[in-house]
Amino acid sequence: MLVKAILIGLIGVFGNMDSRLLGRSNFEQPLVMSCLVGLVLGDLQKGLVVGVALELIFLGVVNIGAAAPPDMVLGSVIATAFAILSHTTAQMALTIALPVAIFGQMIGIVLRMFMATFSHMADKDIDAGKFKKAQRYHIVWGPILYALMYFVPIFLAVYFGTGIVKSIVDVIPKWLTDGLNVASKILPAFGFALLMQTMLSKKTVVYLLIGFFITAYGKLSVTAVAIFAVLMVLVMNEVLPKKPNSVTPELADDDLEEL
Repeated sequence: MLVKAILIGLIGVFGNMDSRLLGRSNFEQPLVMSCLVGLVLGDLQKGLVVGVALELIFLGVVNIGAAAPPDMVLGSVIATAFAILSHTTAQMALTIALPVAIFGQMIGIVLRMFMATFSHMADKDIDAGKFKKAQRYHIVWGPILYALMYFVPIFLAVYFGTGIVKSIVDVIPKWLTDGLNVASKILPAFGFALLMQTMLSKKTVVYLLIGFFITAYGKLSVTAVAIFAVLMVLVMNEVLPKKPNSVTPELADDDLEEL
């Protein structure tokens, strides 16, 4: 179990580093993480089943602006290990995935608050001419702290049992949980507002309103709205007549020579 706990902890680190060092190749998705955990624990089929169920839950999770969503990597890895080691169903794994994901969200917020001090420390080292030390803050210490953030709870959960994770979540004070929940609801709205400020224009605002009113009054799911949006894009690009592109007149040889 020691070797399996180490390997599963490394899987969590690998999923976390996907969006930070590997260029976001979607290895962090619950389906991939759960399959890797199932492969290590010798039950790939159960890992696939749990991964599919978790993928539906975390389908809309995305980092927008400064928002910190529930940690789907930590939740997926520990929930899959819980389902396989305790021989429970995928539905039972969902009950522990969300609390663990929220717990990972809290750890991430605290860690980012601590890592924000690295910038000030790096500024002081740059002013003192210690450039190599300034580089190590974000190139060395940043990835190490992120790796420990995932490896330690996953290792403890697998080696000592997933019940320890639930116990840690239950010990967290209610005032801290409520405060982080309020912050997690405000930050996505703020991040989405920043995103719209850069992307929204007079030509695209109508599509935002169409999607909003379809969701609000049509009682459709996010998947249904996404399918409708894809069909609308296909109609606009393939069915409706396209405007002819303005052709730039060719430059004469004399003009090219002047350039």
